Amino acid sequence: MTHTYATVVPPQARDRRRIRRPVPPAGRKMRSMYPSWFYIPAAALYVVLFAVPTFASFYFSLTRWSLFDVHFIGLDNFVQFFSDPQLSQAVTNTVIYAVVTSGAKVILGLGLAVLLTSEIIGRGYLRAVTFFPVLVSTIGVGLTFKVLLDPFDGLVNGALSVFGIQGPGWLTDPNLALISVAFVDVWKGLGIATLIYIAGIVAIPQEYFEAARVDGASAWKVFRNITFPLSWPATGTVIILSLIGGLRSFDLIWAMTKGGPGFSSDVIASVIYKQYQAGFYGLSTAGNVVLFVVVTAVMIPLSIFINKRSVDS
Repeated sequence: MTHTYATVVPPQARDRRRIRRPVPPAGRKMRSMYPSWFYIPAAALYVVLFAVPTFASFYFSLTRWSLFDVHFIGLDNFVQFFSDPQLSQAVTNTVIYAVVTSGAKVILGLGLAVLLTSEIIGRGYLRAVTFFPVLVSTIGVGLTFKVLLDPFDGLVNGALSVFGIQGPGWLTDPNLALISVAFVDVWKGLGIATLIYIAGIVAIPQEYFEAARVDGASAWKVFRNITFPLSWPATGTVIILSLIGGLRSFDLIWAMTKGGPGFSSDVIASVIYKQYQAGFYGLSTAGNVVLFVVVTAVMIPLSIFINKRSVDS
């Protein structure tokens, strides 16, 4: 007689056999969603403070609006903005201001960084002094230099008169007003450029400098062949930040000259602000959109070029 024995499977084992959990591929672990939750506050702030106002600006630039009503008028604001007779002068001034301030910050920032990374007495103190203007309010700097550069009672022309030199009207001469404000901007922003360059130079491996000293390279050759090429990422950062600040410049110019004398120091942002002061809110919003598009159109290709060159170097 043949006996058949049935296999008894415990209930817990049967339940485990029914539940098939996904098995991640070999060498990979399942990612938890928990770390992604920490992005939510930053994403919410970005949407509320940047994305929503940006898209709202694009909409309101197509309207004639006030605090009480909104009327859609299409592209009329943009047509009126580009037909402003002062716009061409403002665009020219903006380009000059951005190029002058950016170039000066790159040259002076690199020179100061090389000096402040060398073995000199009081290096820490000099770094602090160089960075101090960055901490001062832009409006405060503008008002202070407006007094210092006064053609009659200003300290600068008073100091020049001691040596028998008659100082010019730094802020009242149409040929000097914009450049005078630009150099004040350089004085205030030079600390940031120097700090970025110091970080870039310090990051260069010291073996390169030691090898150059062993080979008997002069200080100029070390700078030309090691310091300057290997600090190109810092140069790119300074150029981008300075150009963005120069193209969007407003507060310092408004505090010192208000676009004057006449329209000689008007920039795009000051023209937009004057339109807002006159009550043309839709027109000024359209101007802000144009400025946003211009800065973006300049910065994106420039950033791609600088990053590509940084990788190649």
